[in-house]
Amino acid sequence: MSSPSSAARQRPKTPNNGQQQIRKAGKDAATIAARNDELGDLPRTQEVAHGSSTQWDYKLALAAVTLLAFATRFWGIGHPDQVVFDEVHFGKFASYYLQRTYFFDVHPPFGKLLFALVGWFVGFDGHFLFDNIGDSYIDNKVPYVAFRALPALMGSLTVSTVFLIMWESGYSVPAALVAAGLVLFDNAHIGQTRLILLDATLVFAMSMSLLCYIRFFKLRHTPFSRKWWKWLLLTGVSLSCVISTKYVGVFTFFTIGSAVAIDLWGLLDINRRQGALTLPEFGKHFFARVIGLIIVPFFFYLFWFQVHFAILTKSGPGDDFMSPDFQETLSDNIMTLQSAGIEFYDTITIKHKETRAYLHSHPDKYPLRYEDGRVSSQGQQVTGYPYNDTNNQWQILPAEPSVGDVLGQAVKHGDLIRLRHLVTNTILLTHDVASPYYPTNQEFTTVSIEESDEARHNDTLFELRIENAKDNQPLKSMSGHFKLVHFPTKVAMWTHTTPLPEWAFKQQEINGNKNIQQPSNIWYVEGIPSLPADSERLKQEPRKIKHIPFLKKYFELQRAMFYHNNALTSSHPYASQPIQWPFLLRGVSFWTKDSTREQIYFLGNPLGWWLASTLLAVFIGIIGADQLSCRRGVDALDERTRSRLYNSTGFFFLAWAAHYFPFYLMGRQLFLHHYLPSHLASALVTGAILEFVFNIEPLELDEPSYTEVSRDGRKKTGQQQLAGKRHLPARERLGQQSLLAAWAAAGLVMTFVIGSWYYFLPLTYGKPGLSAEEVVARKWLGYDLHFAK
Repeated sequence: MSSPSSAARQRPKTPNNGQQQIRKAGKDAATIAARNDELGDLPRTQEVAHGSSTQWDYKLALAAVTLLAFATRFWGIGHPDQVVFDEVHFGKFASYYLQRTYFFDVHPPFGKLLFALVGWFVGFDGHFLFDNIGDSYIDNKVPYVAFRALPALMGSLTVSTVFLIMWESGYSVPAALVAAGLVLFDNAHIGQTRLILLDATLVFAMSMSLLCYIRFFKLRHTPFSRKWWKWLLLTGVSLSCVISTKYVGVFTFFTIGSAVAIDLWGLLDINRRQGALTLPEFGKHFFARVIGLIIVPFFFYLFWFQVHFAILTKSGPGDDFMSPDFQETLSDNIMTLQSAGIEFYDTITIKHKETRAYLHSHPDKYPLRYEDGRVSSQGQQVTGYPYNDTNNQWQILPAEPSVGDVLGQAVKHGDLIRLRHLVTNTILLTHDVASPYYPTNQEFTTVSIEESDEARHNDTLFELRIENAKDNQPLKSMSGHFKLVHFPTKVAMWTHTTPLPEWAFKQQEINGNKNIQQPSNIWYVEGIPSLPADSERLKQEPRKIKHIPFLKKYFELQRAMFYHNNALTSSHPYASQPIQWPFLLRGVSFWTKDSTREQIYFLGNPLGWWLASTLLAVFIGIIGADQLSCRRGVDALDERTRSRLYNSTGFFFLAWAAHYFPFYLMGRQLFLHHYLPSHLASALVTGAILEFVFNIEPLELDEPSYTEVSRDGRKKTGQQQLAGKRHLPARERLGQQSLLAAWAAAGLVMTFVIGSWYYFLPLTYGKPGLSAEEVVARKWLGYDLHFAK
C-alpha cells in the first residue's frame, strides 16, 4: 500500500465469492480486524515498544521543554509589582477566603481555593483586597510572587503534558516538540500563567484529562486491571478539576465523553477482534466508566463546594446574592442585625434581588407610541433605578382605605396591599396594556389617589407572597424576600437589565410577568426611611447561627452562579467574538505604566496561532479528500495512516471543536483567553499533521494474486498474510525510517515561532518600554496597543 505522499491507486476488485468467504470466516483476517479495531476507536494511540530502547530522545526532549517552560513562565515574574487586570478579582477572593468572609463569584471554587492555600502557606492574612488595578503590592506587603508562582507552575507543567500527550499517542519526537513548542513559546499562554488568574489551572487540568484518558485507552486490552482503574479514575479526577475551576470545563467532559461513547459502541461489536462481549461483560465496562468519569468527578466537584461553605462563615459582600435563609447561616450578617418588621403605613424602599434596582417612579409619562408602533397608556413611568433616591420611596397601604383599624398592624404573607409613591402622591397600578419591551407583559404605571379609591381600585391591589413563608408570617426588611402579584390579573412585578430609551433616562423597565414562578420575580424591602433610628422595632436580640443542609445551600448557589454568569452581557472595550480568536484579530490590555511606557497586552504568538489555524483547515481538507476518494473506490491512504489520522488526530480535532464552537451560542462577554484550551488542542493537531506530511511512510504491502489454505481449511489472501506480519508498533516503524524531513520541518516551524515570540516579548512581560515606532511596528493587525504616539 502507498504512503501518504505517494500516488493514489485503484482499489483492487475481488470476486464476490472471495468476499463472502472472508465474511463467513468471522473477519478474523489481519487487515479486516485492524479496520474494525482501529477505525472503531476514537483516539487510536500507537503502542510504543519498551525494553528494547530507553527512549532517551523522548526523555531528553521532555526535559528540555520542561526547563524552557519554567524559564519562560518564571522569568521576571515579580514585574509588575502592581495589581494587573483580573488580579483584582481572584486576588480579592483569596483574601476573602483567608478572612473567612462570604463572597459571590460565577466560577466554582477549586481554582480560587488553590490561591487561598498558597496565601495560607506563606502567612498572608488577607488584609489587602486587590481593589484597583495599579495598586502597589510592595507598599501593601503582599506576597504576590508566591500567588503568581502557582499559575506559573501549572503553565510550565502544561507544556510537559502536551509533549507527553504526543509521546503517549505514538508520535515522533519532532511532532511532539512542535506541539509542545507552540504552547511553550506562545505569548498568550505565558501571559495568562504569570498572573493571579484561573486559566492556568483550567488549561492544565484540561490537558491532564486528555493525557490520562489516552493512557487509560491504551490499556483497553487489559480491562479492570489495577493500571486500567488507576488511569480511569485519574481521568475522572482531572475532569473534576477542570469543571471545578470554570464551567467551560463541561467542554472537556464532552470531548472525553464522545471518545468513551465511541469506545463503548466498539465494545458492543460482535465481530470485534478480541472477541464478542456478553451483555453482562459490557455492563461492567459501562458502569465502570460511569463510576470513574461521572460519579467520582461529581463527588469531587461537590467536595470543593463543601470546603467553600466550611471556610466562608462570616457575612460579607456575597450576602446579597443569597436568600435570607442562607444569610442566616453567616455570622455578623447585616440582614440579621438590621432587619425590622414592616407595618402598614410605613415608608419603604423596595429592591429587586437579582438586578439590585430600586422600584422607582417619576412624573414623566410613557410616550404615546413606541418604536414598533404599539400604543402606551401615557401613564406615569414606573422604572428600576440603581441608586438611592427619594423617588424610590413608597408607602405601604392596606387594601381598603381605612387607617384606624390597621395602623401599627404588621404586614404579613398573603396580605393584599397597595403602594403609594410619596413624591408624586400616586398609587402603583398594572393593567392590560403591553409593556414597552415585552408585548406579552403588562405595563406598570401609577394613578391618582382619587382614581385608586374608585374606578381603578382593583387594579391597584397586589398580593404579597413571601418566599418559603409560613401562614401569617410577618414581612421584615432585608430578610423577607417576596413576590408582588397583581391580584386581578395574577402577574408578578418584574424587571430586567435592558435599559429603556432616552425617554425613560435609560432606566430599567418594570412590567407584569405572567410567569409568576420565575425566580427573578423576587424583591425585598431594603430600608424603612420613616422609622426613627431609636425605634424599638430596630432593636435586635442576639440570634443563633442557623444551619441548613449542604445540598440546599449548594443548589441555591448553583442557580445564582448560572444566572449571573449568563447576565454578563454588558459591553467591554476589549471583548471579542469567537470568529476573531483563531486568527488573533485582537487582544486585551492588561496593564500600563505611563512613566516608563511599559504595558502588558494579552496576545498570542501570531505566527504560531496562524499556523495552527491553517493546519486545522488542512486537516479538514485531508479528511474531505480521503472521503471523496474512498467513495470513488480509490485508496489514497493505507489503513494504519488512515487510522492514525481519523482516530488520534481526529481526537485532537474533536477537543479543539468542543472547546471552541459552543462559544458561538453564548450571549455573555467573551475574551481571547476563552480560546486557550482550543489553542492547546490545535497545537496537538499541528504536531500530528506535521508527522502525517513529513514523517511516517507506512511500509508497502504488496498484494499477491495467490491464496493460501490454512490448516482449518480457510483461505487467506497474500495481503492478509502480510498484514498480520507487518503490523509493527510505532517505535519499530520509526526506527526503519529517516526523520530528517520531519526534523527539518520542525526546525523551520519553531524558528519562525520563536522569532515571533521574541518580537512580542515586551508586550507579554511588560518590559522594556517601547518607543512609539516600536509599538506601531507591532500593530500587525491593528492591535489596540497603548503608547503608539
